[in-house]
Amino acid sequence: MQTEPGKAVPALTEAVFHAFLRSLGLLRQAQEPYFARFGISPSQWGILRVLQRAELAGEMDLPLKEVSKRLLIQPPSVTGVVDRMERQGFVKRISSKTDLRVRHLSLTPQGRALMSTVLKGHADRIQLLFASLRIEEQETMLSLLTRMEAHLTTLVSVPQHQETAGVEVSRP
Repeated sequence: MQTEPGKAVPALTEAVFHAFLRSLGLLRQAQEPYFARFGISPSQWGILRVLQRAELAGEMDLPLKEVSKRLLIQPPSVTGVVDRMERQGFVKRISSKTDLRVRHLSLTPQGRALMSTVLKGHADRIQLLFASLRIEEQETMLSLLTRMEAHLTTLVSVPQHQETAGVEVSRP
């Protein structure tokens, strides 16, 4: 059900929105102590996981801008986290051979070893996070979130001046 510009958001839609945000916040809170056991933050985990998945796909390093894009966050937000990770020895920056303005990021052997350690219990941790949902409910949730992601992707790709007047759109 769509609302016209300037009309109130239906109570159900607002309740879903707030429940979704609360769940995201609680998910983050649940994960922080887990990652802290390994000396990393959830943000650092995100970057490590992007780099590890890239390596598995044959990409041994990624431009910082691509890491940001895959995480759906702005490059300046990644830079501070990467600075800490580089000091910890988990990642290294590499200058581009073709464009000196571009910096690439790759896992170090220490970063790969950390990923191996964290991933040993990762599947069990994810299982625990969703233990309150039956398999059918998880399938339904995945379907709904996939639809929502597709819809939100169209919203964030619409230029600012084309957005519906009066409707606030949050950008990552």
